[in-house]
Amino acid sequence: MKHGDGSTGNNKPRPGFPAKLVTHQTGPMKKPTTAIGLRPIAPLAAKGQPAGGVKIQPVQGREASGFGTGSQAVRADMVRKLEAQGIAHAGVLAAMLAIERHRFVDTALANQAYEDTSLPIGLGQTISKPNVVARMLSLLFERESVNLGRVLEIGTGCGYQAALLSRLSREVYSIERLRGLHDKARENLRFFRLANLHLLFGDGMPGFAKGAPYSGIIAAAGGEAIPEAWTDQLAVGGRLVAPAVTASGQQHLVVIDKTARGLERKELEPVLFVPLKSGIA
Repeated sequence: MKHGDGSTGNNKPRPGFPAKLVTHQTGPMKKPTTAIGLRPIAPLAAKGQPAGGVKIQPVQGREASGFGTGSQAVRADMVRKLEAQGIAHAGVLAAMLAIERHRFVDTALANQAYEDTSLPIGLGQTISKPNVVARMLSLLFERESVNLGRVLEIGTGCGYQAALLSRLSREVYSIERLRGLHDKARENLRFFRLANLHLLFGDGMPGFAKGAPYSGIIAAAGGEAIPEAWTDQLAVGGRLVAPAVTASGQQHLVVIDKTARGLERKELEPVLFVPLKSGIA
């Protein structure tokens, strides 16, 4: 399948794998970068279809401990709550109905997987609340051009948002700086067999220039500022959604649109994400 690159008239091929990421580490690094290309699951319903009318075939396979065939009903209830909270993007809601969140948390926490709460995933990191994930994805994909190209995710974490992104865009590159989480995400995502998702181990601060330009960039960690490398790698017409510390001294969701005239920035509601860090661990 040929994937678009998110820019008008640019037929730049995607990079081959494995690919090297530029990192801030000194000295040799063992297995600096890995990527997976897996087979696709059932396609998402057409964009614009009302969420209530979306019919998703469940992914076949063994359910995680604590869930049987009723897990889809629990996800449907989560989606109804998201709609009631103002999430209206049909594609995002359909993706959240299809992707089983309980597969991305520890078995002991599986029964809390569909509650609107963040949960620990190890190494001091968390999987974000469903409402926060849905909000950020809705902001990203309300810009129609993002649906047509490549998306870069900074901070793979346990892989949940990467799986959602893979159902909403043509091609996804997801970078994780913590080896333990990168390996966990690979294991979590192997079940779903997503052909358009590439997982990279490395420092996300410099982005991933070999895959640029991106029609969308989304980050799961917030720093004092949005790295210039990210906006440099954003295609004209593309959008970036990330938490960042604003003049108020608090983290807020920040949306940046890249236009022919330059960057247009909007600061939205306050959020609380783990700090953005450089290097690998």
